[in-house]
Formats: sequence, C-alpha cells, structure tokens
Amino acid sequence: MSSLRSTTAACLLLLAAAAASAQPRTREECEAAHPASWGRAGKDVVWVPTFDAVVMAMLSMTKVTPQDLVLDLGAGDGKIAIAAAKKPYGARAVGIEYDAGMASLARCLVSAEGLDDRVRIVEGDIFKEDFGNATVVTLYLLPHLNLCVRHRILALGPGTRVASHQYSMADWEPDESLKIQGRDVFSWVVPAHVDGVWRFQSADGSAFNVDLRQSFATLTGEITRAGSSTPLQSATLSGVELRFAFDVAGAPARFSGTVRGTEITGVLTTGGTARTAKGQLQGSLRKAAWAGMPEGCEKYYER
Repeated sequence: MSSLRSTTAACLLLLAAAAASAQPRTREECEAAHPASWGRAGKDVVWVPTFDAVVMAMLSMTKVTPQDLVLDLGAGDGKIAIAAAKKPYGARAVGIEYDAGMASLARCLVSAEGLDDRVRIVEGDIFKEDFGNATVVTLYLLPHLNLCVRHRILALGPGTRVASHQYSMADWEPDESLKIQGRDVFSWVVPAHVDGVWRFQSADGSAFNVDLRQSFATLTGEITRAGSSTPLQSATLSGVELRFAFDVAGAPARFSGTVRGTEITGVLTTGGTARTAKGQLQGSLRKAAWAGMPEGCEKYYER
C-alpha cells in the first residue's frame, strides 16, 4: 500500500511539473498561446495597442508612485497596468478587460513579467465592475465611452488622477494635454465638491462668507463681509486644494487651503500677514449636475 501511495505521489508531482513547464513563460510564448491582432473587435471598441511613449506619458502626467492603485479601463493586453507596476512607478494595478481572449493574454503577460503580486486583470465590463479605491485611472476608449464613464470617475475620491489616450472628456476641460508621436494625451484631477456657501473664520476673529459656484474644477463666486458682497477675483480648485483671492479695503487678500468634506482649512494672507482660517459649509452642497451621468448613457448600464 505504501508503495502505491509513493507511486501516486510521484505521478502527481510529474503531472504538476509538466503543467508548469507547459505554461507560457515569455512574452513570445504568451502571444503564441493567446494570439491577438490590431483591430481585434471588442464589445464597444477595437483593440489598438498604445505606444510605449504614450503609456509613459500617461503614467508620468498622473504622477504614479508605489502608493497608488492604478485602474486601467479597457486593459487590452495589460500594457498600461504592467508598466504601472514596473519601475520607476512600482504601483499596484488593476486592468478591466471585457474580451476573454485579451484578458487571458494580459494575465499571461503579467505572469511572464513576474508581476502577479502587483497586477490583477479582471475579465469584466467597465460599466459594471467596481472601481474600488483607485487613485489613478487610465483609459483609451472612444469619446462617447469616455463621456459615459465620466460620472463614475468623478465619484472617486477628490485628488484621483486621470489620463486618457487620444480622447478628452467633453466639457470637463483637461488640466494638462500634450502630443506624443502624433497621439493626444489628456490628464485631469478629480475635484472636490465645493458648490455651496461657506462661513470662514480667521485666527484674528474676522469672519466672512464665500458663495462658491462650481462646474468640474472651474469656480466662480462672491465674498460677503460686513453685509457687503463682491465677486471673487479668482478661484481655483485642483483635487482638494482650493485657492481664491479678493480685496479687503482696497488691499489684496488670498486664501489657500484644503477641502476636507464639509470643512476647508488653510491660510488667509492680508497685507502681508498670514493667519490660519477655517471654512465650514453652511447647509448642504448644491446638486452637482456636471457630475451626473449624461443623457443617453443608460444603455451601457442596462446591457
């Protein structure tokens, strides 16, 4: 009996070794095992590989670091997710790919690169899969697909960085754009929601209200002090970083701070003197129509 058990164990080890050796171990073996050609038809787009230089530009523009979780929408062969996990970026990455054959190729290439502990390829629909805790989102889709996934990206945490190859996000103006090897690359930072009235108090005891109006990262507004209202001279928002300027008795004043939910903390500078200041949301934020799902996108979520 012990001899039979030993023989069975030996056979199982041989089978396991044979299976392991049969697994593709190089890019060439992966491509042979899971062939894919340019223009391969997918659910909503065809597959066209992204140039290496464009991948590097997307990851550099979004300032990817080892602390990031990069989410690639429409991962194809996993090229962007793999690059994000390698030096100099060293991030964790998740790629969502609908085509089963492309997802298999991407997983094989991830393994061939030795990145199974850093990269996960999900065979799924970008309109159905959870975006999780992504801090960076990359995509190479089509204009109408960008538009229909935009509200999901805007629902991610303020400060999430986004890069798109070739196509923009309609009226969400990019923070940066460039052209690499004839291809356009755009980047954005998901803005905090600040559309409402905020009551500010500075360390010297002075107080004022700021009524902010928001569309994506574009701000306008007015400040009310001692019952008198004037338009803000400028207001900018990048992720959670908020700045605005106004006049105090003819002298310029500047505020620079950080949005934390219903509170804004920062520094108010007037007449060359800097003081801490804190703003508190009065009531509720206004409904952010710009962050909603555009009309006509329902079909992608009902399939």
